[in-house]
This record gives sequence, structure tokens and C-alpha cells, in this order.
Amino acid sequence: MTKHKDLPSVIPIFPLPGALLLPRAQLPLHLFEPRYLAMLDDALKSDTRMIGMVQPNDAVDEEGALHTIGCAGRVTAMSETETGGYMITLTGVSRFRIGEDVDGFTPYRRACANWAGFEDDLGEEQFDPDMDRAALMGLLKRFFEDRDLSTDWDSMNEAEPEVLINSLSMLCPFEPEERQALLEAETLAARREMLVTLIEYALHGGNERQVMQ
Repeated sequence: MTKHKDLPSVIPIFPLPGALLLPRAQLPLHLFEPRYLAMLDDALKSDTRMIGMVQPNDAVDEEGALHTIGCAGRVTAMSETETGGYMITLTGVSRFRIGEDVDGFTPYRRACANWAGFEDDLGEEQFDPDMDRAALMGLLKRFFEDRDLSTDWDSMNEAEPEVLINSLSMLCPFEPEERQALLEAETLAARREMLVTLIEYALHGGNERQVMQ
């Protein structure tokens, strides 16, 4: 089992608004900018093949400001596109607190990573014993109907709590700050409670976005 002491102290940073990666979940990305192609090349040469996903922090009046917590993922799949870019899949490994930027000659940002406090991210799949699946599925059906969305309901009903909650957190059309709050939730139960709150808020007109990302 991977331990935090085995994770790198410095990782490449990919600041992407609205992109949420969670431990043990998978995030598809399309890389095409030269600096991020260089980042991918360097990541693949490293032992861990890790990239840190961090959201820009627009609430801070500072150029390039980032949220203090991100999630590192390992490159687990990739394919080249016809235009010379790459479609990759990041599999979430652990959240981290972003430290100081690390100077160097790379065209992309690198930063110190503090893994302390996220030990459970490297453990076994988390459970949510208090989850009322019937109530949650009922709320989701209302939300999907309201947004004119479709999904595989059989798979949703059969999914383990962590897969269900984390997948919905990553896929539902929430604002970047709401996604950040879901990332920072300390437990799976806390993330599920926040997810329910955000969906209820959206159903009451708080979020007018109509499409899934």
C-alpha cells in the first residue's frame, strides 16, 4: 500500500477551473497546450507519474492564486489525438496542501506538496453507513429530470457509496467554489451531505446551469 512518505515532496501543478479529482476516482483530461504536454512528458518520466490538480482561487486578488488544497492523480491511461495532444486519465491518489512554488526551468508550475492530514485517502474505500440510498436516488431523479439529463440508473443504484458520491461530486454541474468545498469535505458522509445541500439548492433555483460538464 502506498504511504504518504512514498509520495513526492514536489509535484507539477495543473490549475484548471471546475476540474474536480477525488481519491480513487478517475478524471479524463485533454492536454494540448505545449506547457502541459511538457508537464505530461516529465510526469511520465517520474516514478509516481503524478500531477496535482488545483483550482484557481478567484476570491484572492492575486495573479495565479490557487486554492490551498488540491488532489494528486496518477496518469493511468493515455492516447494521442489527431492534433498532437493527448487524452489522459488521472486516477486520484491523495489530497494535499499546496506549498511554495518551486523555481525551475519548466514551462509549467511546480509546488511543494504537504500530504499531512489526508492519510485516509490512501486507505481502503470509504463507506457512508448513514446514507439513505432511496432518499438520495429520489433527489437525484428530480435533479436529473429538472436538468433534462439521462444516466444509467441501474448502475447508479448498484454503485458503492464512495463511487456514487464521488462520481456525482465530479460530474454534477456545480460552480468551481462548490466543487472545492466537495473536495475539502473531511469524510465521505460530509461530502454526501454537502452534495445533497447543493442539489437541493439547485432545485430551488440557486444554480441555473443546464448541462453536465
